[in-house]
Amino acid sequence: MKRLAVAFLVFISLALMGCGSNSSSSSNVDGNWNATLMSGGNQTVFTFGTSLKVNGDGSLSVSNFSFTTNSPCFVSDETESGSFTLSGNFNGMVNGKFGFTVQSGSPAGNTLALSGTANGNTISGTWTLTGSSSCTGNGTFTMTKV
Repeated sequence: MKRLAVAFLVFISLALMGCGSNSSSSSNVDGNWNATLMSGGNQTVFTFGTSLKVNGDGSLSVSNFSFTTNSPCFVSDETESGSFTLSGNFNGMVNGKFGFTVQSGSPAGNTLALSGTANGNTISGTWTLTGSSSCTGNGTFTMTKV
């Protein structure tokens, strides 16, 4: 009976050693990304580049954000924020839920929201643009780590 109890404790200890925190295993989300946002008609609506870093609390630090397409909805002074929730790390390829928001500065009142899934070096999902009457839309997006 003692051997069974010891074997069980060893098994539990080994299993718990595999558990870890979100902060270190999400590192392959950290880095430079290029995004392409497509409309329902399979036309490119927006493209942008950015640098992302996952913080310990799952929020994203966003830097070097820049639209590479011109749009009257986002002229200048955008504010970006986001989140990443880890669901798995398989041989260094991170999987998880991704959220990203861009608020327009000028003109004010437009919001671009992305919601998707990270799978290794690709993030894909859907986007929605809300705001002024000429700044609305939705579609799909793909982000690729560069």
